[in-house]
Amino acid sequence: MAILGAIEAGGTKFVCAIGKEDGSVIERVQFDTLLPEQTIPQVIAFFKQYDIRSLGIGSFGPVHINPDESNYGQIASTPKKGWRNYPFLAEMQAAFDIPMKFNTDVNGAALGESMHGAATDVESCMYITVGTGIGAGAVNHQQLLQGLSHPEMGHIIVRRHEDDTYEGGCPYHGDCLEGLASGPAIEARWGKKGVDLQDKLEVWELEAYYLAQAIMQYILILSPKRIIMGGGVMKQKQMFPLIHQNVQEMLNGYIDMPEISQQIDQYIVPPALGDDAGIVGALMLAKQALEDDELQQ
Repeated sequence: MAILGAIEAGGTKFVCAIGKEDGSVIERVQFDTLLPEQTIPQVIAFFKQYDIRSLGIGSFGPVHINPDESNYGQIASTPKKGWRNYPFLAEMQAAFDIPMKFNTDVNGAALGESMHGAATDVESCMYITVGTGIGAGAVNHQQLLQGLSHPEMGHIIVRRHEDDTYEGGCPYHGDCLEGLASGPAIEARWGKKGVDLQDKLEVWELEAYYLAQAIMQYILILSPKRIIMGGGVMKQKQMFPLIHQNVQEMLNGYIDMPEISQQIDQYIVPPALGDDAGIVGALMLAKQALEDDELQQ
C-alpha cells in the first residue's frame, strides 16, 4: 500500500502526517503557523524523510481551489500575517515531484468524515468547525461542493439576539456568524475563553442560538443527510443538546422528517474521527491525487 503525505494547515498550527490509503496515520508532527518562511521549511523537511507517493493539502482560507486556474493552490485574502497570496501548492510542488491535491481544511475534514468517520453510511454530509474561525464543507458521493470558489459558510448573516450587545469580531463583516460565534468572539464578549466559562449556561445558550440559525439555513439549502460539528467550541458537551433543541424550534416542523423531529441526536453529531478529521481528509485528498494520476497514465 502506498505511503501518502497529508497537511492540515490551520491558522494556529500545521499538522503533517504520513499514512495509508485506508486513512490510517503512521506518523505525524505539529508546527506552529508562523510566517511562511519559518513554517514551510519545517513541513518540507518532515516529508523529505519519507518516500511519499502523493500529497494532500487542506489549508485555512480563503484559498484558490480551481485546478484550471493559474492561482490554484494559492492562499487568497486571509488576514493571517504573511500568508496573503502565498503560493502554498507551488512551494510544495517545487520540493516534491509527486501528484498533489489542494483544498480547504474544512473541506478535507468533511471528506475524511464521509469516507472514514461519522458519515460513512450516508451519501452526503456537512462538516462544520467552530473554533478560532467558523467554516463548513459539504460532500456528496465523495465529491466536495465547490463552484466559483469553495463554500464560506462561516460568513453568513444571522439574526442578532436581542440581548447581545457585542458588535462582532469579523474583520470583513463584523457581526456575521463567525464574528458572533467563533471562539475569539466568545472571549471578546464574555472576557474569558470558552474553556473558563463552562458553567455559565447563558454563554452556551447564546452560542447555540447563533449556530442553530446557520444550521437551519444549511439544512434548507443543502439538505445534507448528516451534519458533523467539530472544533474547539464544540468540545463543550452542553452544546449539542442546545443546538438540537434550537434547530427543532427554528424549523418549527417545516422539515417534517424523522431525522429532524425524532433522531436529531443522530443527525447533528460530533466527528467520529475526533481531532483527526482534517488530517484523515488530507490523506483522502492525497489518495484522490494518486488515483487521478494513475488514470492519466
